[in-house]
Amino acid sequence: MNKILYIILISFIVSNCSFKPVVKHHGVPFLEKKQLELTINESNKNDIRKILGNPSTTSKFDNDVWIYIERKQTQSKLKNLGRMKIFKNDVLVLEIDSNGILKKKEFYNKEDMENIKIVEATTEAGFKRNSFIYDFMSSMRQKINDPLGQRAKKRKEISQR
Repeated sequence: MNKILYIILISFIVSNCSFKPVVKHHGVPFLEKKQLELTINESNKNDIRKILGNPSTTSKFDNDVWIYIERKQTQSKLKNLGRMKIFKNDVLVLEIDSNGILKKKEFYNKEDMENIKIVEATTEAGFKRNSFIYDFMSSMRQKINDPLGQRAKKRKEISQR
């Protein structure tokens, strides 16, 4: 009886295991194929929304910039202890003019993004201790911390004793 119970238990465990890798998908599926349907100077905002849906990110400069993302992750091999590994990472950047017509289209895949160089320069602080902005902000901080000037009066009383 115990052998039959063990066989049922083991077969139950094995039957629930899947040898197919788990894929986590984020963003617009099949972005690379869908972006081919968009034509510059012909497609408008409505066409873009019909084909791709709402953008992942938008920004507003001289023209509207819509950004669409597709990312697929799967668990890596056993040697990496099952950490997630990105195997597809596509980005589509669309620039739309003020009339709602597609003016520029740029598609980046994982290999393109690996070749992008990132600048390592840093920006310095815009003000120094002797500047007007520093003095103004210091006085504002002091007024916020002690609006009635009570601390200054107490210090003066203590120093006179």
